[in-house]
Amino acid sequence: MWNLNHFLSGINLDFTRLQELFMYDSQAPMIFSSGLFLWLFTAFVGVYLLLQRRTTARLMFVTLFSYYFYYKSSGTYFFLLALVTVCDFLLAHFMARTTIRWKRKMWVILSLSVNLGLLCYFKYANFFSDTFASLLGGSFTTMDIFLPVGISFFTFQSLSYTIDVYRKEIKPLTNLLDYAFYVSFFPQLVAGPIVRAKDFIPQIRRPLFVSNEMFGRGIFLIVSGLFKKAILSDYISINFVERIFDNPTLYSGVENLMGVYGYALQIYCDFSGYSDMAIGIALLLGFHFNINFDSPYKSASITEFWRRWHISLSSWLRDYLYISLGGNRKGKVRQYANLIITMFLGGLWHGASWNFVLWGMLHGIALAVHKFWMTLVGRKKGEESHGIRRFFGILITFHFVCFCWIFFRNADFSTSVDMLRQIFTTFRPQLFPQLVEGYWEVFALMTLGYFLHFVPDSWERACAKIVIRLPLLGKAILVVAIIYLVIQMKSSEIQPFIYFQF
Repeated sequence: MWNLNHFLSGINLDFTRLQELFMYDSQAPMIFSSGLFLWLFTAFVGVYLLLQRRTTARLMFVTLFSYYFYYKSSGTYFFLLALVTVCDFLLAHFMARTTIRWKRKMWVILSLSVNLGLLCYFKYANFFSDTFASLLGGSFTTMDIFLPVGISFFTFQSLSYTIDVYRKEIKPLTNLLDYAFYVSFFPQLVAGPIVRAKDFIPQIRRPLFVSNEMFGRGIFLIVSGLFKKAILSDYISINFVERIFDNPTLYSGVENLMGVYGYALQIYCDFSGYSDMAIGIALLLGFHFNINFDSPYKSASITEFWRRWHISLSSWLRDYLYISLGGNRKGKVRQYANLIITMFLGGLWHGASWNFVLWGMLHGIALAVHKFWMTLVGRKKGEESHGIRRFFGILITFHFVCFCWIFFRNADFSTSVDMLRQIFTTFRPQLFPQLVEGYWEVFALMTLGYFLHFVPDSWERACAKIVIRLPLLGKAILVVAIIYLVIQMKSSEIQPFIYFQF
């Protein structure tokens, strides 16, 4: 009898584990830094290599795995991904079949309506309804609407395809599987980078080839991304930043300022860490993504910052929104207005909240002011400052960006004001030694993080070359070492990537 009960309990335990593997868990969404993903990806690569010479089967396998990955990240809302895919594939096909301008415009407007309609409902329905009710002096009961992970990314990615087809910059795909593969490719599905169709589609049916350089660079990016996210970002966030931002009035000005510096590093390491891992995983699978972050805090102006920060989004906003509004073709005043409008909508893209709108507006105004200043002093576009002028440019730009992060991080304006009041009225610099002593691990990691960020680019290239030249066993030891370090430092709960909420 005991053996039977033991056997049944074993079956029940195995079933529970199997259920955890295949069922969505809102408390533990699948992310790149989770142990489950690392094990699944190992098995995935084995099957992927077996299908190396069977292109269609390989594309089907990756697409199915991508949908499974999205289901494990966001639940049953993977049907939205399928809806966007089928709609935009058909609309681009209809667009290509006609040369009549108004019909082409009708199809692209329909694509915009589908994608932005889904985005507006799931992301902005409560925000717009509450704002409208407030303007009328009424009240609004918030609707229970779940925000699907990554909807802002895959809708923008799919829109880039239909808009490029409308502009006749690319030809539409004739195979739905190819398009489904492009939209759902799991490395960049839920948090970017936003991959352009004209960059990715030509790679889809190329023979699978991963050079030693691609493999080594992929390992380097995955390891560096894990280090940024699971060690630097998560540890700083849990052990310091969250405490400051949750109750800024309980801390002195110097503690609040260090919290802001900590968040600036946290959000960079979190998001660029994800991008590094996405680009690295894609390289291991034989695909190239463009760089998404280029040491943004080295920027000497706000314009340069947006050339280095979240490059795939900033370039998307430039090419499909700023230029569509007229760009700089209709005079300086219109250019400044277009910059502010673009960044206003860029802020709103990040979330349905006035703090994101304010953050976007601050950056838009700063971009317009910088353009005006460049015109006033007669400096050419793209001209970089050097020496002491660049040093002060970096210092000013970094602190302006940090100032804006305060409004980005805090959900309400009053908390941001409280934090700024603490910084400017109760700074208490004499507490700094005690602060460092009490949080020495946090400050050690912050120092390391900023040091690695500001080192010359040649250092990073040298480290990448070292990893590329390592033998396979050396690369395996490096990966195991970073995973072991992550396990030793991680918290009891999985820390989702910040940009999952966008």
